[in-house]
Amino acid sequence: MLRDALLDALALVLPVECAGCGMPDRSLCDACRSTFAVPVQRHRLADATPVFCALDYEGPVRLAIIALKESGRTDVARALAVPLARAMSAAMPGAPGVETLPVPTSRSAFRRRGYDPLALLLRRAGVPTAHELVHTRRAAQQKRLAVDERTRNRAGSLRAKRRLDGRRFLLVDDILTTGSTLLEAARAVRAEGGEIVAAAALAYTRKRMPEAGVHSLNVS
Repeated sequence: MLRDALLDALALVLPVECAGCGMPDRSLCDACRSTFAVPVQRHRLADATPVFCALDYEGPVRLAIIALKESGRTDVARALAVPLARAMSAAMPGAPGVETLPVPTSRSAFRRRGYDPLALLLRRAGVPTAHELVHTRRAAQQKRLAVDERTRNRAGSLRAKRRLDGRRFLLVDDILTTGSTLLEAARAVRAEGGEIVAAAALAYTRKRMPEAGVHSLNVS
C-alpha cells in the first residue's frame, strides 16, 4: 500500500504510463509485471552452448523491452533486471570463477540512445561484468535480415581485446532471436583462449528460433 501511495504521489509530479500496456501512472502496471513471472527456458545454440532465457518476447514483455531500447524508458530497467538475473542464476548454479560477459552494443546504437540497455540492466541487477569484447566493424541491423543473412552479418564482427586463457565466461544478451549474435561472441572468446560456460538472455523470439537451429531442451 505504501509503495502504491508513493507511486501515485510521484505520478502527480512526473506523469508516466505503463510501458507494457499504456495504463497511466505506472512505469509498469501490476498486470504487466505479472507476465515477467514465468519459468526460465533452457535452449541450445547451434554450437551446443546452453542458453537460458527468462521471457517470451511478446505482448507486454516485448513492448517494455522496446520502450527501454528505443524510447528512453530507463525507468523500466529495474523491473526487467529481475528476470534477467533469474536467467543468469539458472545458467550457472554453483559455478565459481565464471565472469559475466555482456555482448557489447555498437557505437552507433550507443550514440543514438545515449546508453547501453544491456549494461543498464546488469547494473540494476547488481552484477559485475567483464568488458572484453569490441566490435571490429559496423554491422547492419539484425531485425531487418533473414536468418542466414543474420549469421553472415555477424560473422567476424567481434573480437576480444586480449588473450583470455584460463578465463571462463557467461555470455549475456538482451534478446535471443536466431542465436547469431551469441554465436559470434562465443567464437570471439574462444579464439583468444577463453571458455564459454553458458549464455543467458532476457527474452527470446520463439517463432524465429527453430529456423536458426536454436533447440529447446526443457523448461526449468
